[in-house]
Amino acid sequence: LAQATLSRKAHRIRQESQQIMSMALVRTLRVARPALRYTSPRLFSTYYTKTHEWFKVEDGVGTLGITDYAQDQLGEVVYADLPSEGQSVEAGATVVSLESVKAVGEVYSPVDGEVVGVNEALGDEPGLVNSAAQDGGWLCKIKVAGDLPSSLMDQAAYDKLLKESSA
Repeated sequence: LAQATLSRKAHRIRQESQQIMSMALVRTLRVARPALRYTSPRLFSTYYTKTHEWFKVEDGVGTLGITDYAQDQLGEVVYADLPSEGQSVEAGATVVSLESVKAVGEVYSPVDGEVVGVNEALGDEPGLVNSAAQDGGWLCKIKVAGDLPSSLMDQAAYDKLLKESSA
């Protein structure tokens, strides 16, 4: 009888400690969640430029590419002249040249920073810029130096720009 009473007490103590730990975890998540909401637009966002580049920023590194609109205007891309890793770039300066059957298009860096990666797949398959402009057709990755320029647009502002330019 004494062992059964001890076993029930031990079981109750385990349940109570699990409840306390669960409540502490819920409190921690409630505190952490607002902080993540506050920082997430800055850390995990896709921005657009007036010259039709997209720039997806994650933890201070941005992936650069051209928008679907830009690739459509450029035509079939046949060659991509990509920057070198380690190369410094300045906001507004040409970072990539894309040659198409229609023309040569320049892609401008939206930020100051350093190139930390390039899409090597474009060497063999430059048409990825056309077929997957905002996915597998990315051009380079840039480690952002400083703050993002205020001239970068969100999706809604970019859509408005496209609508106004087609009118």
